[in-house]
Amino acid sequence: MSRLAERFAELKAQTSGSGAKTALIPYVMASDPSPEITLPLMHAMVAAGADMIELGVPFSDPMADGPVIQAAAERSLVHNTSLHDVFSLVAEFRKQDDKTPIIIMGYLNPIEVMGYQAFAQQAAACGIDGVITVDMPPVEADDYVPALKSQGLDPVFLLAPTSTEERIKKLAKVASGFVYYVSLKGVTGAATLDVSSVEEKVAEIRKFIDLPIGVGFGISDAESAAKVAACSDAVVVGSVIVKKMTLNDGKTEQERAIIIKEISDILSAMRNAMDNI
Repeated sequence: MSRLAERFAELKAQTSGSGAKTALIPYVMASDPSPEITLPLMHAMVAAGADMIELGVPFSDPMADGPVIQAAAERSLVHNTSLHDVFSLVAEFRKQDDKTPIIIMGYLNPIEVMGYQAFAQQAAACGIDGVITVDMPPVEADDYVPALKSQGLDPVFLLAPTSTEERIKKLAKVASGFVYYVSLKGVTGAATLDVSSVEEKVAEIRKFIDLPIGVGFGISDAESAAKVAACSDAVVVGSVIVKKMTLNDGKTEQERAIIIKEISDILSAMRNAMDNI
């Protein structure tokens, strides 16, 4: 059983408020705003209630992301952060934490350059559990998915409000770990969350997919996290956390401590609200 499957099984066995506990998955960009902050931040997020971590791989043309995540990628790339650096970061994390699932999120180009099999081998070796490749649709993943699954990695795919029944069924054949439902049309950080629409779409997806369903985009506070937790298996939180990286440039230990404290407070409040729905 993969770490992702194991963690979701553990959460399902627990109770929170009126039902099973919902996973809290914060997103951060590796090396944003400085390479020194990401490792201690990852551990702090787990301590604050994160069940899994989504770790961004910077890319020069993050077309699915809005200004907040785009800026995070730019700040990371100032440090020449590469896919290999992300591997090294996860390997360091694993020296202290062998339980928390890590999902990396990025774009196809760096993986294509490395080659699917080489990428999968190195990702698995360092302790990565799942991969979200934003611009890899399931209908084009005939070589990609087997390479990941051969190394025990879960290919996590995206669904959107516009996803048809046909697309959902195709995704069900190749996805594992969980399914990421993008709750808003447009890029990350866009618009306002309509929870009733999320509930309807999640219910539709469940008709065709047995995997856990995580919901992201538009979750900005404890209240919205709790509302989404009531109808999903995981709450993915990104932009509101990444915005905290702009508090300062994270060059000193004191500056990094401020950022880590702000993010930990956000996650603790979300965890508490999610556990009391």
